[in-house]
Amino acid sequence: GDLERAVMEHLWEAAETAGTDFAGATVREVHDRFEGEREIAYTTVMTVLDRLAKKDLVTRERDGRAWRYFPADTREALTAQTMRRTLVDMEVTDRRTALLHFLDGAPTDEIEDLKAALAEVEARAAEGPAPASASAALRDRLRRR
Repeated sequence: GDLERAVMEHLWEAAETAGTDFAGATVREVHDRFEGEREIAYTTVMTVLDRLAKKDLVTRERDGRAWRYFPADTREALTAQTMRRTLVDMEVTDRRTALLHFLDGAPTDEIEDLKAALAEVEARAAEGPAPASASAALRDRLRRR
C-alpha cells in the first residue's frame, strides 16, 4: 500500500543519508521523517513497520529498548520482485503478450535500457553460474549484523 511504500522510502532515504545500506531507523526516526508530509500516528508507523517485518521486507534488531529497522533489499530488487510476483499472481498464460502490453508505448530510452539489461543478463549466462546477486549479498550481510 501507499503507507508501506512511504515507510520503505523513508528507510531507504535514511540509508542514503547515512551513506550506507545499513543505517536503519527506529520507529521514532521514521515517524519524524513524516513531519510536514502527512499527519500520521506513531503507533501507525509502528504497526506498518511490524507488518513489513512479517512480510520480510524489512529486518530489525534491538537498539536499546527500541527496534532499529533495515530495508531487506534495495528499491531496485524489491521492484523486480514485485513485477515477477505480479506475473505469477495473475496466472498469466502468455507472458510474452503480457510483457508486450507492458512495454507498449514505452519511451525509447526505456527500451534501450531494457536491451542493455538483456545483453548483460545474456553475457552473465554465457560466463557460467552466476555469483550471488547483489540483493542476496545485502540480505546475507543484514542477517549477520
